[in-house]
Amino acid sequence: MINIAISIVALVAILAGVYFYYELKVLKTTPQSIAQKETIDLVSKVSKLYLLPVDEEPTVATVSDPTILKSQAFLIDAEKGDRVLIYVKAGKAILYRPSIGKIIDTASVNNSKTQ
Repeated sequence: MINIAISIVALVAILAGVYFYYELKVLKTTPQSIAQKETIDLVSKVSKLYLLPVDEEPTVATVSDPTILKSQAFLIDAEKGDRVLIYVKAGKAILYRPSIGKIIDTASVNNSKTQ
């Protein structure tokens, strides 16, 4: 009976190892496609709450340290983990909080180039 239990535990451990090895290999070979999928998922969620520009893909940033951003009025209410979608051509920025599924703020983006 003990041999059967040990065999089952060993088999589960081997299968888990193979699964995580494969996932790591996929992540290392295609980080761009994973980031693109995350962006598509994020845009899909935000588009249910806000009319987004359709002619461009946003630049997406994640808030990691909100204390640094407090000097900018648009990001004063930002929390760690919030996502910022920036549409340069449309001149829009959107602060989205995934933890509650809500848009926190929007702002205009100056897209003119200074020379």
